[in-house]
Amino acid sequence: MAWYDEAVFYHIYPLGMTGAPKTNDYGEPVKRLDTLLPWISHIKEIGCNAVYIGPLFESVGHGYETTDYRKLDSRLGTNDDLANFVSECHKNGIRVILDGVFNHTGRDFFAFDDIRKNRENSRYKDWYCNVNFRGNNSFGDGFSYENWGGYDLLAKLNQRNPEVRDYICDVIRFWVSEFDIDGIRLDAADVMDFDYMKAIRHVANEVKADFWLMGEVIHGNYSRWANDGTLHSVTNYMLHKALYSGHNDHNYFEIAHTIKYVDGMTGNRLKLYTFVDNHDVERIYTKLSNKAHFVPVHIMLYTLPGIPSVYYGSEFGIEGRKERGSDDSLRPELKFDDYKDAVKTNPCTKLISALGKIRQNTPALCYGDYKELVLQTTHFAYARVLDGKSVIVTVNNGDNEAAMTLPAGNSAEYIGALSGEKVRADGGFIHVKVESDSGEIWIPCEIAEGSFEPVKVQEIKKSPVPVKTTEEKKPVAEKEEKQPEKPALNLNKPYEEMTVEELQEAILEKMRKNGPVTDYMLGTVRENTHLGSLLNWVRSFN
Repeated sequence: MAWYDEAVFYHIYPLGMTGAPKTNDYGEPVKRLDTLLPWISHIKEIGCNAVYIGPLFESVGHGYETTDYRKLDSRLGTNDDLANFVSECHKNGIRVILDGVFNHTGRDFFAFDDIRKNRENSRYKDWYCNVNFRGNNSFGDGFSYENWGGYDLLAKLNQRNPEVRDYICDVIRFWVSEFDIDGIRLDAADVMDFDYMKAIRHVANEVKADFWLMGEVIHGNYSRWANDGTLHSVTNYMLHKALYSGHNDHNYFEIAHTIKYVDGMTGNRLKLYTFVDNHDVERIYTKLSNKAHFVPVHIMLYTLPGIPSVYYGSEFGIEGRKERGSDDSLRPELKFDDYKDAVKTNPCTKLISALGKIRQNTPALCYGDYKELVLQTTHFAYARVLDGKSVIVTVNNGDNEAAMTLPAGNSAEYIGALSGEKVRADGGFIHVKVESDSGEIWIPCEIAEGSFEPVKVQEIKKSPVPVKTTEEKKPVAEKEEKQPEKPALNLNKPYEEMTVEELQEAILEKMRKNGPVTDYMLGTVRENTHLGSLLNWVRSFN
């Protein structure tokens, strides 16, 4: 058992949450990171015991075009400020993992800058992939290079270069020695070199006991990246998609199928990083057609196998959608004073807080085997079984109350962790009713630790914190402006030259050769707009 087996994460995008400028002028540091210190008490109060924060290091814009891996972004403060933030988290029993952007750098990074200045004579010309001094790039440097996602702003590191590997490994050692961090989330892990990741895992094993490596993986067989030799965990994008679409479509079969599919890949030995939204996808409150489904969605997030994460602000039920290709509305500034009483006044926050405490006090939700009990389109029950005792979860996405009869195992009485209601077993079964758009976590009374303080789960019909989006502010004429027709797709060219849409269609074409393409499969392809991930995916077909 390691600390991350029992973790509930709070995910922070710091440049957004602190209201930092969009562009870095590399001027005097501004101590915006200090504005996050009051949030530590809130993070603890809602039952989170780990923070994933990043990107944090010097960059020119959104943070993923790194300029200096050893210096906190000037817009956030100094290295001492970061060390202090981690220390304060640790004092409150909260672990901290940082964003490791080790697949690519920004153009202001010292090695790339040396190539611009010295061209063929640069000792760093082999630090990047496919540098060609007979080509050119969108910045007119007079040479070309491989980038990430089609953006020349993100120059792809040559991860097979021993100097690059040694440099990044030393960066990790530096982060641990200077900031005492507890792990790293690898950005764009699904397009990284596996030997490179193995070198990073070797350093992780060296620097600190239970140092955790988690990778961003959009699609594919998760066990390729998460195993004893590479990463401890990866992002479970499959479950992310199923949780909101399964509720929007009143289809718990989709969620149940996804759970089985992922388990078939990973088995019980891997705990994946589970989430319902993050800094790259629209807010869960925005994605849900029926806002009341916020309740069963989060009950499932906290009780299904995996390591749950809450993206900052979503515990308040704020909205956020992608607009005109921008992620800005997904990464807003939040001020602590505006939310300091949310646990008492905001029904979304009250629910998240209750779920966090339930998970911390219920080992079966961290370690128990998953067992499906009842499955219908609108209601669903499953158990997490540990040491012969079953914690039973019931959820209902329908408009009417659902009655369920469920096996009680060898427990005589259960308590509803949210409601405080008790039910006795009758002939080896419990009979429960679940209100519409709601759910409950039934815990055997003999293993319930302490008393579960009842939380009246309020029906949530509209966002407790309405946020007007840029789209809503546009004049009607602008909204209705006709979009230009998209060019025809061309699948008769190398994958590297294809657009996102062409790669999506190429993947679907491969899938059709292997059998019918379901709505779920179609959705997973259409929702993936990461060029590097799509390239990796299309190449994976035999």
